[in-house]
Amino acid sequence: MRNEQIFSVRGDAELLARAGHFFESARTDFLCVARDLSTWAQPEARAAIQRRMRPAASPGFTTRKLLSPVALTDEGSRAHLRQVRSNGAQVRITDSALPHETIIIDRRVMILAGRDSPTGREYSVTTSQNMIDGVHSLFSAMWDQSTDYDAYLRTDTPHLDAEARVILEALGSGLTDASASRRLGLSLRTYRRRVADLMVTLEAGSRFQAGLRAGELGLPGRVGR
Repeated sequence: MRNEQIFSVRGDAELLARAGHFFESARTDFLCVARDLSTWAQPEARAAIQRRMRPAASPGFTTRKLLSPVALTDEGSRAHLRQVRSNGAQVRITDSALPHETIIIDRRVMILAGRDSPTGREYSVTTSQNMIDGVHSLFSAMWDQSTDYDAYLRTDTPHLDAEARVILEALGSGLTDASASRRLGLSLRTYRRRVADLMVTLEAGSRFQAGLRAGELGLPGRVGR
């Protein structure tokens, strides 16, 4: 029987110091289940982990991320997910209740993230095979019942009426607001108000973000500047 390790650390820095070598040693698969993407208190901690990890697209290596719809609520999270998917990771969305974050590396190491606190988030690290196998079985069952990222976005498409779709197409055409409003028979003030309403519907903080969101959802047009 191998020697099992079970220990807890507090905060990103201590996790990297004591468990960073587990990320570096990943060889076959990296599984992550999380409610959202806010586990890491400091963005540089996530970046440090990613630098240590084997690339998701490496031959024989699998990266799977199972997330709740909460992870899609802001553009920053969507941008991160687009990046990890472009790098070869598989991403699925589930409506089931999920913990803050659970990571399983090569089915031999498991990291559980606890609640955040003023002194930093607590992480539990274990190599107990019984514990890992049990959680891995739950992960596999939830993964099989989850929805692929692209498919989920298609089913989560917001309703846009005919006018909103025409405005989105006008934005994508590169017309100025004045030209687009004249083409649509709207006053400039009304047109800009409808654009603002459209951005709210698409949960976008800028016209550029609205274009990205529209592209994700398969909506017509691609918003320019």
